[in-house]
Amino acid sequence: MTSPEPDYPTLQRIGWPWAGPPAAPAWQALFERHPEGRPARVSEQHRTGYALSDAPDTVPFRVESPPEWQRRPVFTADGVPLHERAAVGDWVLHDGRRILALLPRRTAIKRAAAGEHYQQQVIAANVDTAFVVCGLDADFNPRRIERYLLLVGGGGVQPVIVLTKADLNGEAPELALEALEDLRALGVPVLPLNAKDPQAAAALSPWLAPGCTAVLVGSSGAGKSTLTNSLLGRERMKTGEVRASDSRGRHTTTHRALVPLPSGACLVDTPGMRELKPTGEEELADGAFGDIEELASQCRFNDCAHDSEPGCAVQAAIEAGEVDPGRVANYLKLRDEVAGAAERLAQRMAQKAEGRGLGRGPRRPGSRPRR
Repeated sequence: MTSPEPDYPTLQRIGWPWAGPPAAPAWQALFERHPEGRPARVSEQHRTGYALSDAPDTVPFRVESPPEWQRRPVFTADGVPLHERAAVGDWVLHDGRRILALLPRRTAIKRAAAGEHYQQQVIAANVDTAFVVCGLDADFNPRRIERYLLLVGGGGVQPVIVLTKADLNGEAPELALEALEDLRALGVPVLPLNAKDPQAAAALSPWLAPGCTAVLVGSSGAGKSTLTNSLLGRERMKTGEVRASDSRGRHTTTHRALVPLPSGACLVDTPGMRELKPTGEEELADGAFGDIEELASQCRFNDCAHDSEPGCAVQAAIEAGEVDPGRVANYLKLRDEVAGAAERLAQRMAQKAEGRGLGRGPRRPGSRPRR
C-alpha cells in the first residue's frame, strides 16, 4: 500500500530540505522500502515513544518507536545504540502508529552519555545553528562555553554565543566580550542581550530564516526558555527564577522540544546539561581551537606537550600575550578527553565487529542471553 503524496511545501515550513520529494539517494531508498510511510519530524522524544509534526500549526501526534528501539541500548552487533535512534529534529517515516525508518541526518550535536559504558546521546539533529546561551551572572564561564563549542562544531553546526541578562549589570557585557575576544577573532558571533525583550531577541533573526533550525544549549537558569518565549512572542515555555547565591536555575525545561517560530524557522529548546563529555569524534579545530592547533603545528617537536619544551610555539604565544593561558589549559584538557573518548569508541567498535556485548564475557552453556 502506497501512502498519499506528502504536502512538501508545508513540510518545508518545519525544515524539510527540499521543495518536493527527497533528492538524496539514501532517503529515496528508504521511501521505496517503506511505500506506506509518511515523512514527519520528531518534535518530542519520550520514554515509550515520540511526538511527530508534519505542519507548523498543528498539535504534534504520538507514535510508538520500533520494537528494537525499546530494548536496552547496548552496543552489540544486533543492538541499536542510543545515537542510532531518532532524536528531536530528526526526520522519520511513519504509518500513523509507529516509526518505520529514521532518515539520514545532515547534522547532529552529540555528547557521551553518562554511565559506565560508552554510549553517544544526540542532543539535537538536523540543526543549522546552535545558540550557546550563557547568563551574564555567576553562570558566565568561558571554559564551559568552549566545551559547548567543541560539541557543536563536532556536529557540523554553526555556533552563536548568546549572553543573556545583559540588562542586569552595566559592565558585564563589555567584560564578557573582552573575555571572549579570542573566540570572536575566530569568527564566532557573540551577542549580549536581554532575553526577556522580544526586540533584543530579534538580533537572532539572521539565523532564524524560514526553513532553518536552531537549538538552544546552555546550563539551567541561563535563560533558554525565556528566550524561546521572546522569539515566539508569547509565554509557551515555563520559566523559573535562579538562586541568588550561585545563579543556578531549576530544570524548567524537562525535555527537548521542537518549536515552530513565527519567522518560519524551528527552534529546539533543551534542558540544562551538567555533563558535556566529548564523544571522541570531535576535531579541536572545529571547536574554536583552530588558532591553538595552528600554533601547535609550529612547535619544534611533534610530540610537544606545550608545557616547558624548547621551541614550543604555544608557550611562546602565551608569553607574548597572543593567546589566553586559561584557554590553552582548557584546550589541553579537552584534547586529552577527546583522545580518551576516541580510544573507548575504538574499543566498542572492535567489540561490535567481533559480535560481543558491551563488557560481557562469553556466555556459559545453557545460560539465558541477557536482554
